[in-house]
Amino acid sequence: MPEAVLFDLDGTLADTAPDLGGALNQLLREQGHEPLPLEKLRPHVSSGARGMIGAGLGVSPTDAGYSDLQQRFLRIYQEALCVGTRLFEGMTEHLDELDARAIPWGIVTNKSQRFAIPLIEGLGLRQRCICVVCGDSARRAKPHAHPMHLASAVMGISASRCVYVGDDERDVASGRAAGMTTVVAGWGYLGDGRPPTDWGADAIAQAPSDILGLAAATR
Repeated sequence: MPEAVLFDLDGTLADTAPDLGGALNQLLREQGHEPLPLEKLRPHVSSGARGMIGAGLGVSPTDAGYSDLQQRFLRIYQEALCVGTRLFEGMTEHLDELDARAIPWGIVTNKSQRFAIPLIEGLGLRQRCICVVCGDSARRAKPHAHPMHLASAVMGISASRCVYVGDDERDVASGRAAGMTTVVAGWGYLGDGRPPTDWGADAIAQAPSDILGLAAATR
């Protein structure tokens, strides 16, 4: 059994697509475009503003005007970042199980603190999780190993005794680089790149209730 479980935020712990998609669609309307269905946007959520703006407007960070679009998108999102966002089905019960087993858990996300902390508070998780490592609270973001090492240090538990659960290939890369057991959140966004079976994770969970059993089986 793992000594600690760490989660990615968007697409793993919480379904943030409704609010991120809502922010993008407001931006699209402001730019004179029709809004897009959420299902078209969902695979891009884990890539943050870059992924969402790219999906909606076909604009990349190297394009002229991207910075202004990014700042406007983030302002819209910050004003309503926990309206439609919910924990994924089965996650509440899984977190309750971790607490009942006295297995500490935390969050490692590339989301910046100004968005992640209010969101985690809005979900009622801030006082329950042992640590929160954000994209701007670590020296390097995922897929680098540093956020994972920082989280394990805060928790006082060796990285090799931790499990990291995420829905993006960079989550697996980061966890593996730190020596953690890695589990893909099969219920998450999963991106539009290589299939999760090619990410090199130790296991793929189809529901939060699978995580502990799969993690134990890989040790």
